[in-house]
This record gives sequence, structure tokens and C-alpha cells, in this order.
Amino acid sequence: MNSHEVLKKSVSDLGVKSVAADLGLSTSLVYKWCQPTDTTEASGADNPLDRLMQIYELTRDPGPIIWLCQKADGYFVPNASPEQSESLPLLRITRRIVREFSGLLDVLSESIENDGRIDLSEAEKIRTEWEELKSVAESFVASCEKGLFLE
Repeated sequence: MNSHEVLKKSVSDLGVKSVAADLGLSTSLVYKWCQPTDTTEASGADNPLDRLMQIYELTRDPGPIIWLCQKADGYFVPNASPEQSESLPLLRITRRIVREFSGLLDVLSESIENDGRIDLSEAEKIRTEWEELKSVAESFVASCEKGLFLE
């Protein structure tokens, strides 16, 4: 789906006029954001999603995307590149997933055994382990979908 289609769908429930008013923008600008820009005949304008993508392409820093995901009560998990798993035997990546899960359980156990509670710094460690586990698992699934594992 293109960025203008995402925005068009997103603003459809509230309506372009309402969204524009709430953002303090002209309705014509928001309408232009919801139109294609990929041809010379297209009358759309680069929208915030396009701009965010341009920032990422220039910097290769996923920080703004991670921030946006967190603001939407979610988390960014990058897809693995095919080169990362192309030559990995299936058993090795399966063991890595189990190790990552074990690491998460270790951090959880240490947090609870410590004082029966999980404080903010412990929660951050848990989050780090969880993000790593999700990334490894996503790499595994994406590689399976592409048929990249050796026997």
C-alpha cells in the first residue's frame, strides 16, 4: 500500500476537514497528502509518511520509526535481511531462538527473585531481551517463507 493510500484510509473515519482543522492545516493540503505523487500528472503532495521515509533513507537511523511505533503503543521489529540467514542450518537458528527465550526467562527470574517485583530498570532489561527474541523469531519466519534454510 502506498503512503497516500494509508493516509486516505486513516483520515476517512474522521474526515479530511476535521483532521485538517485539528492539525491546523488547510483541507487542500490534507487532500493532497491523500493523492498519489508518483507521476507527472499526479496532483498529490509529499505527506508526513513520505517525509519520515526520506529521513530514514538519508540517515538509516530507525530512531524516528521506533519512536513512532512506541507512540502508537507498539514496537518496531526489523525484518532480517536474507543474507543473515541464507546459510544458517535450520537447527542452528532454532537453537538461537531457544537461547534468546532462555535469556528472557533468566532476566525475568532474576527480577522476581531479587525482591518479588520488577522495577523500571529491570523492565528495560526485559524489553531488550524481548526485542531480541522477536527479531530472531521474525528472522526465522521470514527465512522460512523465502525457503532459505539448509537441510
